[in-house]
Amino acid sequence: MARYIGPKCKKCRSMGEKLFLKGDKCVTDKCVFPKRVGKSTGRPKKLSHYSLQLKEKQKLRAIYGLLENPFHLLFERARKKNPAEQLLISLERRLDNTVYRLGFADSRNQARQIIKHGHILVNSKKVNIPSYEVSANDQIAVKDKKGIELIKNILAEKEPTPTDWLSLDKDNITATVLRLPSKEDIKDIPINTQLIVELYSK
Repeated sequence: MARYIGPKCKKCRSMGEKLFLKGDKCVTDKCVFPKRVGKSTGRPKKLSHYSLQLKEKQKLRAIYGLLENPFHLLFERARKKNPAEQLLISLERRLDNTVYRLGFADSRNQARQIIKHGHILVNSKKVNIPSYEVSANDQIAVKDKKGIELIKNILAEKEPTPTDWLSLDKDNITATVLRLPSKEDIKDIPINTQLIVELYSK
């Protein structure tokens, strides 16, 4: 599947805020966002309501690393039942996001690479599709020694963000999906999904 391969920091600058697309690097002095902010000249433009809707959609797409077509298809699935909430839940259930939430990767982009290289098992079966949606009681593990060493090194350098819907066994590098995520589990995503619903409802 196609994906954005351009500079990640450009996305943050275009949105005017940090989206943490490079993981831990975004919270260190290496982040270029604060150095570039404020260098543009002229008065800031007042955004129209449509511009605000479009910006929220672009932010959410950038955070989860989706292009327009797969994002739109995901919304159409979510439209059937409470789209503002179901869209976020569907994005959160993606395997690349789950691997990132477990701390197996520094960013969702790195999580996609780990999955595509065949290092991740779901219920003892290799899954190399980043968009695969996990379900309650799914068992997630690492396939081979190379993958285990890679993820152990990542876990040694960072503390995973606590998530109530996932259970991590850090010693054995395995995890269990305790339940499906809810809207309350996704408080760190600064998005007004209602604006996205309004945009697609026109």
